[in-house]
Amino acid sequence: MQQSLPQDSRDDDLADFTPRPITLNGVTRTVYVSGTGPAVIVMAEMPGISPDVARFARWVRDSGLRVYLPALFGRDGAYPEAEAGIQVFRRACVSAEFRAFGAGTSSPVAVWLRALAAFAHNECGGQGVGAVGMCFTGNFALTMMLEPAMLAPVLCQPSLPLDEPGGLEISPGELAAVRERLDREDLVVRAYRFEGDRFCTEQRFAAYAAALGPRFESRVLPAEAANPDSPPFFSQIIGCPHSVVTAHLVDAAGEPTVAARDEIITFLLEQLA
Repeated sequence: MQQSLPQDSRDDDLADFTPRPITLNGVTRTVYVSGTGPAVIVMAEMPGISPDVARFARWVRDSGLRVYLPALFGRDGAYPEAEAGIQVFRRACVSAEFRAFGAGTSSPVAVWLRALAAFAHNECGGQGVGAVGMCFTGNFALTMMLEPAMLAPVLCQPSLPLDEPGGLEISPGELAAVRERLDREDLVVRAYRFEGDRFCTEQRFAAYAAALGPRFESRVLPAEAANPDSPPFFSQIIGCPHSVVTAHLVDAAGEPTVAARDEIITFLLEQLA
């Protein structure tokens, strides 16, 4: 689903990342790689690797971690316009790679992402791998815990399934296996959302808490902490506080979104470095 590089002045050319075709399980995807240190897989939200997603990946990289940013949908580096973004969203919803609707199943692309975690750990070494999922990819960081190399999962506004506010996009067997591993290895899952988010709801976080118990460490940011000046896809299509570390982050000292970003990076460093 990867498309061509930037065409708009507000796009990000991703020039400080190395685009690498990586083939796993017979499927080749472009992965943008940058930095040195333990590996962290940053998975873009809808509608793709936007300038704000790339900015977050750079913050992770600059903390001393090696970022792997897979192209899963959309035009890489594109500024999130409303009409183009909704077209990407619609294509992803009907793609065989994703399970946008219906709880109790995992998206097939999560298998490829688990293989990417093992690949990145083999390249980087260290204690293990971290993963940050956002929105459409939010839950993938949890499913990736079925890969032994994965140690630090972060779920930012996990939004699937779209049709069940309290549903979880993971099969019961996989969820039980993840819980067993979290308990056995004394690991935790970090998760973030805004109050009032229509796509990542209070019911969903309650379902995670019920399934994972004290292994699920959630943070809920006040709605008024969201950046009101977000790109058109978020202001016109999403229409609510949603993207904690990207489009709705206010990059200023003392802001709750900056505190969440710093907490996520500290968590990754503590688990991996």
